[in-house]
Amino acid sequence: MKRIFLTAAAILSTLSLAAPLSVKAENSAPVRRLLETRECFGCNLTGANLKGAHLIGVDLRNANLKGANLEGANLEGADLTGANLKSANLTKAFVSDTMLNNANLTNVNLSNSRLYNSDVDGAVMANIDLSGADVFNTAISIGGEY
Repeated sequence: MKRIFLTAAAILSTLSLAAPLSVKAENSAPVRRLLETRECFGCNLTGANLKGAHLIGVDLRNANLKGANLEGANLEGADLTGANLKSANLTKAFVSDTMLNNANLTNVNLSNSRLYNSDVDGAVMANIDLSGADVFNTAISIGGEY
């Protein structure tokens, strides 16, 4: 009897460790939608954990990504026009040919990111962290030309 109980406990603990961790319960449906359909126009991804996500070419126009974790994410060709990225973490993100027009980039951490050929027309860029970032052909600069 004791042996059966120990075996059942071992199986259950193994299954619980193998189960994928959810992002946040309130964000799981939009995150799933984004990853499955590659679009989430206007959806609420506040605080979502998209660390290391391959978001190549996704449609995130007008999405709310406030406080989202996009560390190491690949946003190549993504459309984030009008998106709210306030206080988002884009450390080590690959932001190439990305549309960030009219996006809110206030307090965004772009440290050690690569920003190439991205459009930022009309974007709010107050207090962004560009330490160690590689910026090329993108209208983001520190007191000079880009």
